[in-house]
Amino acid sequence: MPRLIRDGSIIDDRWTLVREAACVEDVPRAASIVPLALWLAARDALIARADIGVWLKPDDDPQALAADCPALPLIAVDFPQFTDGRGYSIARLLRERYGFTGELRAIGDVLRDQLYYLAQCGFNAFAVRADRDLEDALKGLADFSDSYQATWARSVPLFRRRTMAPPMRERRAEGAP
Repeated sequence: MPRLIRDGSIIDDRWTLVREAACVEDVPRAASIVPLALWLAARDALIARADIGVWLKPDDDPQALAADCPALPLIAVDFPQFTDGRGYSIARLLRERYGFTGELRAIGDVLRDQLYYLAQCGFNAFAVRADRDLEDALKGLADFSDSYQATWARSVPLFRRRTMAPPMRERRAEGAP
């Protein structure tokens, strides 16, 4: 069984990624992630199943799923190349504009170097490239201790958090270094 990183842990992947499907009959009866085009063509038949997720290509419009976000347990975003960053924007739109709260998975050419930034955009699951070590990739979530800018994961930028902290002399009086 394939494995992936979800919510900071390595787990077995119970979902089948369906890269090519022309009709509903091409979708396995097990938990499956179908292409957006199939979802849009056969939405009524697929939405009845609780074990269907949708995957988006970098040029797919996430707005096509806006009304379905509450019903979907999983949305995956494909990164066909490490250098293709359009999925970061898709993730932020799904989380911030369309209110998606389910599993948001990065698939495709996903490497350790991306994980911290993907998590900042709202991804909580990562199907790391098969030729890479998952244990090593998991460490990528902690490559940085903080980010300066506001992100989906931390909505207040660092300069605002600094002004919200008590002055240094008060922290020292309380025993802080």
